[in-house]
Amino acid sequence: MNILIVDDEPLALARLTRLLTSLGHTSITQASSGSEAMELSEQHPFDVAFLDISMAEMDGIELGYALRYRHENLSIIYQTAHENHALKAFDVGAVDYLLKPYTAEALERAITRVSVKPKELRLISKAGDNHYLLTPEAIFYVKADLSEVIFRSAEGFSYYPKKISDVETLLETHGFLRIHRSYLINLNRIKEMETIDQSRLSFTFDGIKESIESSKEGAKHFRYLFKGTTP
Repeated sequence: MNILIVDDEPLALARLTRLLTSLGHTSITQASSGSEAMELSEQHPFDVAFLDISMAEMDGIELGYALRYRHENLSIIYQTAHENHALKAFDVGAVDYLLKPYTAEALERAITRVSVKPKELRLISKAGDNHYLLTPEAIFYVKADLSEVIFRSAEGFSYYPKKISDVETLLETHGFLRIHRSYLINLNRIKEMETIDQSRLSFTFDGIKESIESSKEGAKHFRYLFKGTTP
């Protein structure tokens, strides 16, 4: 397990490193600020990040959103001396929340939760200063936007930092289908569809008013999958 720990207090970094080492963990990387943590996360793949909440440059909540925005599979465990941040921590999708000073036993339980946590996919998207923690079921459709994509959910439109081809692979087992070079649609959220221009399809969704039109090839692929016709 590759572990990142982030704290702006050297003694706290040393203590957590010592506790993790006593539990048999050897792949441990330290960061003393949010910016350093972000830089390290782009250079190394981490399985879990231990984040302090009260840090001067970038607090742990903001850092958690930023890390999950870039690395959706990263597990986050918060460690803090203040219990009033718990709700915000779990909004980020944290696995656990440790109150300082904690024991090696509490730390081990938190790590165990990382190992056995359900593999539910949750994606952090961004709209301005707001972040949204979305499950695939919450997304109506995905639109390509240069090197990123736009998610359409009940919260509105938000950006996710991957190409549509990568998101297609990520969501293909969650009922999403590419019906246009620029669009993926959630088949489970379709309300109605109609044929337009005799060769394309228009899809509407439960819960939103706009519609998405397929390409000719996208409509052909859709009909092949769901009507059993020859492509």
